[in-house]
Amino acid sequence: MPAMTTAIIGVGNLGGTVARHLVDGGEPVVLAAKDEAHAKGLADELGPNASAASVEDALAGADVVVLATWLDQTRELVPAQTRLLEDKVVVDPSNPIGFDQNGQIIRTLPEGQSSGSIVAGLLPRGAHYVKAFGTLGAVEQLATSANREPRIVLFYATDDDAAEATAQRLIRAAGFEPLKIGGLSEAGRIEGPDGELQGRILDLDEARATIANEGVEA
Repeated sequence: MPAMTTAIIGVGNLGGTVARHLVDGGEPVVLAAKDEAHAKGLADELGPNASAASVEDALAGADVVVLATWLDQTRELVPAQTRLLEDKVVVDPSNPIGFDQNGQIIRTLPEGQSSGSIVAGLLPRGAHYVKAFGTLGAVEQLATSANREPRIVLFYATDDDAAEATAQRLIRAAGFEPLKIGGLSEAGRIEGPDGELQGRILDLDEARATIANEGVEA
């Protein structure tokens, strides 16, 4: 079976970290960003399993799309690219966070509303949605926690079987252990700044115990 290609849209801290982990795990990635030179520079650094393309070309040629963009950017991008997202697995790591005038992290959505519900609602009917890869801080946690023994858990949330299988494969390729917390309705629990499972460095046993203590089936 040929390898699936993952397009990573956005190559900031999160997109760059996910790209690096996936390439290290043998996954082919295509990088795209507003600053195409930045995407090409990272692809060159990562070697033959990475390439760079325009956003449109990356989306068109990929089986899986990781939207490693800020929520406001995703809200602009997705409606403009609906046709290219049809039938794709869409991985959404977004968190409803911003910064106030003092540089403090704030929640940018009303209480009870997840960025996952917004992103999923923008996608075409045929897309396969999963919330994943946004549960650990990109620089301090995600970048430094891959391939530990025992492996660190990355939580994910989806109602879609195809998206679930892809999320599990990519999370393992990236050097982590996948653990589902539920469907889209549970996405807020793994989003910053206030989801109770956000930013938790846990191995599989610890994560399962934590979820059980929260009253959610693992």
